[in-house]
Amino acid sequence: MVFNLFKSKSKLGIDVGTAAIKIIELEKEGGRFGLKNYGLFELKGQPVEAGTGSAGLPGQGILKLPDQEIIWGIKEIIKKSKMSSTDAVASLPSFSTFSTIIEMPYLSEEDLAQAIPFEARKYVPIPLSEVVLDWSIIDIIGQDADAGGTSSVPAGTQVAGKGAKPTTVKVFLAAVPKDETARYQRITKGAGLNLRALELENTALARALLGNDLSTTAVINIGGRSTSILVVDKGYEQISHNYEVGGFEIAKSIARSLNVSLEKAEELKRKLGLKQTDENIVNEAMGSLLDMMVFEAKKTITNYESSRNQKISRVLLAGGLVNMPNFVEYFKQKLGRETTVANSFARIVYPPTLNPIVQELANTFSVAVGLAMREI
Repeated sequence: MVFNLFKSKSKLGIDVGTAAIKIIELEKEGGRFGLKNYGLFELKGQPVEAGTGSAGLPGQGILKLPDQEIIWGIKEIIKKSKMSSTDAVASLPSFSTFSTIIEMPYLSEEDLAQAIPFEARKYVPIPLSEVVLDWSIIDIIGQDADAGGTSSVPAGTQVAGKGAKPTTVKVFLAAVPKDETARYQRITKGAGLNLRALELENTALARALLGNDLSTTAVINIGGRSTSILVVDKGYEQISHNYEVGGFEIAKSIARSLNVSLEKAEELKRKLGLKQTDENIVNEAMGSLLDMMVFEAKKTITNYESSRNQKISRVLLAGGLVNMPNFVEYFKQKLGRETTVANSFARIVYPPTLNPIVQELANTFSVAVGLAMREI
């Protein structure tokens, strides 16, 4: 699963998940991103099409492996895919980070920088001394003194004229445990890489899937360990909900139901999926878990719309499980909303030879793509 096209400087997006390490190498040229290389290190410890390796046991989860095993996996991908860049942006999984949107009185950025740590204590569930705190202004709300109303303008826009004056700001607040950031620094250094940035998984995902689209969108990202359901508006995550069922839990259910190994269950999941055929023996084993996944997504979307009085314009599906036969049709029918498969490769130049598998790649590498697209 390796592709090599260009030979000039580029950047790596490294997504260390629970079921796989995914790395993509992109190069920006003429305002567009071009695909250089990609590679995958699966849970069993074997990079795709490599046939070698000896990392984690099934079910262990890559994030639970010792640092040296993860370093080995990253090096294997880079070596076998002939990646040339040493600059990397890595993702932090949503279940190990905290983020929220808070509203504060309008202040200068300097005053906000001093005030936010005090405000953050109300929201961050662990002591601030144990986290790295980051924030950005995402909206400025102005009060129209003449009309007595309010107006909202994008961050960075001057509020002036007609008696309008800024009153409050919306701030996106993120907190990451210091031991997590230190671990990623150790891992990337051990792999011989220059870690240029760490980024929240959901932030990278929104960048890859939405680009400059500011419409209100629900993104359902189905990973190996969990399903992340987030609502993005004006390019920023508004709310997110993690449901602790993902592709691995579904494979375990198949294995238990059919009394087969996890490896065989994964094979059946990928081959048969939700095909409506008499010989499909995995449908029943997956049904209740998938229905709960849909229920959690529907609940999150409905709660957002009712609490914000704001309609979600579309629902996008991402993650490796989306590649499973008939999954999208099943999810769309159960959710009862217009639902489409996200395409993280929509703004990437890639060779036509990849057309037969490009959607599968886009589903699998969504977070890694967003990381490699980040401007440093």
